[in-house]
Amino acid sequence: MGEPAGIGPELALGAWLGNSSGAGAPFFYVGDPGQLREIAGNTGLDVPVREIDHPSEAVAAFATALPCLPVALARTVKPGAPDPANGPAVIAAIERAAKFCLSGAAAAMVTGPIQKHVLYDAGFQFPGHTEFLASLGSRGKSGDLPVMMIACDELRTVPVTIHIPLEAVATALTSRAIVATGRIVAAALEQYFAIAAPRLAVTGLNPHAGEAGALGAQDRDIIAPAVAELRKRGIAASGPHPADTLFHQAARQRYDAALCMYHDQALIPVKTIAFERAVNVTLGLPIIRTSPDHGTALDIAGTGSADPSSLLAALDLAAAMAERAAAHRDTSR
Repeated sequence: MGEPAGIGPELALGAWLGNSSGAGAPFFYVGDPGQLREIAGNTGLDVPVREIDHPSEAVAAFATALPCLPVALARTVKPGAPDPANGPAVIAAIERAAKFCLSGAAAAMVTGPIQKHVLYDAGFQFPGHTEFLASLGSRGKSGDLPVMMIACDELRTVPVTIHIPLEAVATALTSRAIVATGRIVAAALEQYFAIAAPRLAVTGLNPHAGEAGALGAQDRDIIAPAVAELRKRGIAASGPHPADTLFHQAARQRYDAALCMYHDQALIPVKTIAFERAVNVTLGLPIIRTSPDHGTALDIAGTGSADPSSLLAALDLAAAMAERAAAHRDTSR
């Protein structure tokens, strides 16, 4: 459900309206059914809510109602005003969804945006969803921490360093991290995107990819060796490329995903191209997890004006990834 005081619950209602005609894959909501009904009534979203006990009941229920597997909130929610007392319910919903995926009861999980500081106040000890999911026994076989992909139809990007200050990137960046990220991305492109021979474009860190060390040594001493190591491992990697010439339409035809060196270098291009359709995907887990690529939007929560486009895109991508993963398993046997 994500942050119950944010737009996540009403996005779920809007997504059901968008998918209930059969246009998309059925899904169920893990959260408080009473809150869903209250939001539906207050916002004019004409969505019936049906409580279920197990994911196996969701498909039959979905045609006529939004299936909801209950996780009760501790306190009544005021839209736009997160309450740490409801933090444990948010955490429990994430955990239940992950365990359904790990057991095979659900094909994928799509997480609503969370208000991290509220969860921290409730005792949450992880930076975000990714680290929490890894702690639940869903870390990949490589042992590397899962990585984030931002995806739309036109472009996929992956930041090697994520939520750290820009001034810390040059110190944090290592060849090992680039290689580990590249391996996870290449494997995921095969498994979940049906790309038989993935092509990775690796950005430089500095302007002009460092100009052979004249504008910074990281491109020459850290990124270039990592690209060479990825090639040695049989991955079609190229770079380091100047980031300012890597994301225009013609350049995008030359690779399947771009490995970027820091957060904004990866997110700005995708959000510029497809702000309302961008999806956050966690790679390197044995479960499929996607998320809308936006926040809780507390300022408009409860108004019924939230656009479910990114959630619909996240649901569609999760369903497609699950289908391709099943086909990949069949051909690998």
